[in-house]
Amino acid sequence: MIGGTKRDAGQSGGHPGPIGCRAGGFRFPQQFLNMPSRQSVRSWLALLLAVPAAFLATWIVVPAPNETLLALGVGAPEVSAWFIVLGVLAMLVAAVDLRRRWHSRVAFVLALVAVGLAAIPFVRFREVANSSDQALRTALGGEQMDKLAVSHGGTWRLTPLVIRDLFRAPRTLAAPIRVTRGLRFAVVADDTLTVDIYRPSAKGLFPVLVQIYGGAWQRGVPGNNAEFAEYIATQGYVVFAIDYRHAPQFRFPAQVDDVRNALSWIGRYAETWSADTSRMVLIGRSAGAHLAMMAAYATDAPRIRGVIDYYGPVDLVEGYRQPPVPDPLAVRDIEEKFLGGPPSAMLDRYRAASPISLATRRLPPTLLIYGGRDHIVEPRFGTLLAGRLRANGTTVVHIEIPWAEHAFDAVPYGPSSQLARYVSERFLAWATAN
Repeated sequence: MIGGTKRDAGQSGGHPGPIGCRAGGFRFPQQFLNMPSRQSVRSWLALLLAVPAAFLATWIVVPAPNETLLALGVGAPEVSAWFIVLGVLAMLVAAVDLRRRWHSRVAFVLALVAVGLAAIPFVRFREVANSSDQALRTALGGEQMDKLAVSHGGTWRLTPLVIRDLFRAPRTLAAPIRVTRGLRFAVVADDTLTVDIYRPSAKGLFPVLVQIYGGAWQRGVPGNNAEFAEYIATQGYVVFAIDYRHAPQFRFPAQVDDVRNALSWIGRYAETWSADTSRMVLIGRSAGAHLAMMAAYATDAPRIRGVIDYYGPVDLVEGYRQPPVPDPLAVRDIEEKFLGGPPSAMLDRYRAASPISLATRRLPPTLLIYGGRDHIVEPRFGTLLAGRLRANGTTVVHIEIPWAEHAFDAVPYGPSSQLARYVSERFLAWATAN
């Protein structure tokens, strides 16, 4: 009793009843009273941003142990710019409540780790780009490269890295092109082999790039890497993206035979497609690079101006004896399916299927691009082949991208792909120059 009047415990001025039951006669719904504070929401939001950024960024330095996780190992360095954005955003959100909530402190540390790991490709990029440019100028001639830069200045990538392209790949082609897909060039053992052709819309005869897809000799279609083929066609080349039969149904040398058949077909019908086969370069990725080298290095090969090898196997004997660690794709199994058994049962066959076995004389100029973290075809094989080719008088440009995994150009405008494209278009222009 106060002043002779009994007051309700929940009324204003008295002892409150159940938490926040009333205020000025209005009863709040209990679910509103249990809502988390703004600080709590921010700290959990920071964690929501930081945890995936840190997890994904770790694959920039941690090798993938199996095929399931290989996509993370390949893609993480190439989309690392997004991890930086995500990590910085998480740090900004976490910093507001850094002293008050442990969630924010954990989020801040994780975000800092993510940013630090994601920055690795960009911290090293300038050094690698400069050494790559120097490798081009040393092997191909500085004066010649300067002349080519003047003549191709309107179409070439002007710098090895365009920051905007990391977040939004160019959506339009620099010049109109014509594309013909699924054209049959051979039927072998009831398998129809096709070619996709990308060519400038302008009239004339243009140098040729023959593109061979990868896929462990077991899978793939000519339409793979179509974006790259379109880009090169805008530079004034006719690109023939060719097919071949797949292992294990068809084994070596079937795939090399198919590439050679494709080259013969291109030679017969070159003028129909505005192609000048006297200026022809082969490019392949992984297994496709292996086939490109095997076809171009053969003693009876047609005239090839150059070979561009993206992370291709070069010594199948050594690759079997010492597979990568970890070995996410089971290299030995891939080689056995391609060749029909282990080297213990067919050593001569393994040697015959190794491009390095053909490097006994001067061969077409070769551009080698390998990832320093490749756990399918280790970078030591690029170094090994470069040394062997140079010893026999072949012009070689050897590029190693330290942070890159196998198939790094699956992300077309990641830092590795941009650098590889910058180098490739310059080598291609040099090789096909009149």
